[in-house]
Amino acid sequence: MSSTFDTPQQDLTSPMPLDTTPGGLKAGARVGLSLFWRTFFLLALLLTGSILAWLQSLRALEFEPRAIQTAQQIASLVNLSRAALIHSDAIARVSLIKTMTEEEGVRIVPREPGDTYEPFDTDALGQRISLELGARLGPGTLVANSVNHEEGLWVGFMIDGDNYWMRTDRSRFNGTAGRTWMIWLLTAAVLSLAGAALIARLINRPLKQLSFAASRVRDGDFDASTLDETVATSEIRAVNIGFNRMTQKLAKIEQDRAIMLAGISHDLRTPLARLRLETELSVDDNEARANMAADIAQLDAIIGKFLDYGRPGTVSLSTFALREVIDACLFSVRNRTDMRFNLDLGDNLMVLADEVELSRAITNLLENARRYGKSLDSDIAVVDIVAKARDKWVLIRVRDHGAGVSDEQLANLTKPFYRGEAARTAANGAGLGLAIVEKTIANMGGTFVLSNTSSGGLAANIKLQRAPSSTVTLLKSL
Repeated sequence: MSSTFDTPQQDLTSPMPLDTTPGGLKAGARVGLSLFWRTFFLLALLLTGSILAWLQSLRALEFEPRAIQTAQQIASLVNLSRAALIHSDAIARVSLIKTMTEEEGVRIVPREPGDTYEPFDTDALGQRISLELGARLGPGTLVANSVNHEEGLWVGFMIDGDNYWMRTDRSRFNGTAGRTWMIWLLTAAVLSLAGAALIARLINRPLKQLSFAASRVRDGDFDASTLDETVATSEIRAVNIGFNRMTQKLAKIEQDRAIMLAGISHDLRTPLARLRLETELSVDDNEARANMAADIAQLDAIIGKFLDYGRPGTVSLSTFALREVIDACLFSVRNRTDMRFNLDLGDNLMVLADEVELSRAITNLLENARRYGKSLDSDIAVVDIVAKARDKWVLIRVRDHGAGVSDEQLANLTKPFYRGEAARTAANGAGLGLAIVEKTIANMGGTFVLSNTSSGGLAANIKLQRAPSSTVTLLKSL
């Protein structure tokens, strides 16, 4: 039976489990504060609490002296006015009252029984001033905010059995105004928050540099991950020195690994080539020669898998059409009689990836489907390849219609050297195919997830970056 390329009549039976964001976080996952903002908020909370505690302490310490001082000033003014009026005759008293009103802003008027007045401030400070004035001026002393709807600071007192009101401007006895306190409080808060931001920035700068350097090491760029070893802080300097030494050792290990892999490739494949040649020349039995050649080819393929898995993780991302890569991967297997393909690749899907690495990953998935995804009734591997665009991503699903795997084995299939039950029985691989695919997709900034489908079979789900629309337009114009 020849292989055919058909379009599926219906969509996949289960959704693609690829609703993840870069870095492995699922959409809607809780995102924590960065270290800078956490440090800033903690410092700001500490400073704000300190300012409020300082303000409350200052107000508590100022309350009693301020009340006594204000009552003292008012009592002194009342006593001086009363003494001046007592020791002056009737004609001079009128002149004295006029002078006090014009020059000092102090007005003294008789207190009538029908006068209406509003009591002095009802807050704690006003009540304390009223009590202090009563103690200094004697019983019957009244303190009011207004008399007969005329506002001011009014004090009722007696002169030779006659009742009088003394009115003066209450602002002359007020302490620091509330607006002044608010200005100082806001100024202190702004300066404190600015200081907290500066401190948080200074604290987190070396940590940010360390995080960036660690990300470069993760991507295999050891040259761009060197930290400053001359910083003034001894602890940060020790961390930077230790990190740089670790990076140097990792770079040396990576270099030794590359040399070792090259040596393995040369030292093992050279005798395998000689064995292949000797088998072709010296073995007369055609069946035995074919079996020996197959075993040698299998050994060579296993060595290739090891080299693919051990290859450094650096990739070169470019924009290309997904259909062209998949068509190139299917070209070598399109004539196989044990495989059939159903394609649904959308229209003009452009991806941002490494073309060679993506081709290698899809080829591994097709080979895995050929080996372990054959239908039980027809012994043919029917493979569905579906690709769709979603937001800034391209979702690819490569699905077979085989027996699938158990849920216990599903999570282990991408582990190096792990093989399922069918693979163990066949024993014709190294157990690195799916591990190579996962590593390759991750290096390109995507995700790779395996899942069982509801109607049977194993689905390999790939999520890759979609090419920016401006780049796609430019390529079409060229």
